[in-house]
Amino acid sequence: MQRMALVLLIAASVLSSGCVMAMSPTMGAVVTDTKGPVSGVDNNVGQSKTGEAECIGIVCVAIGDASIKAAMDKGGITKIHHVDHETMSVLGIYAKYKTIVYGE
Repeated sequence: MQRMALVLLIAASVLSSGCVMAMSPTMGAVVTDTKGPVSGVDNNVGQSKTGEAECIGIVCVAIGDASIKAAMDKGGITKIHHVDHETMSVLGIYAKYKTIVYGE
């Protein structure tokens, strides 16, 4: 009986733990909500346009295209000034990663 209770406890722990991770320079055990740079600044290029691309993950599934190219396409950007990111994750159950490209 104790063995069965232990197996059920382990199974419940595994099933209730999250498995979605988002890229971030720092990670919180419960919540992560960070912003930061991806690449440097080219002062020869203006930053009149902004493009964003994101991917999300829920439990064990992650979808989306958060590439710099996708963000450039969405913002109509051909020259990059700089690139930032935003990361948000809650309990390893939900995560979102967004790439933000600034340029012209």
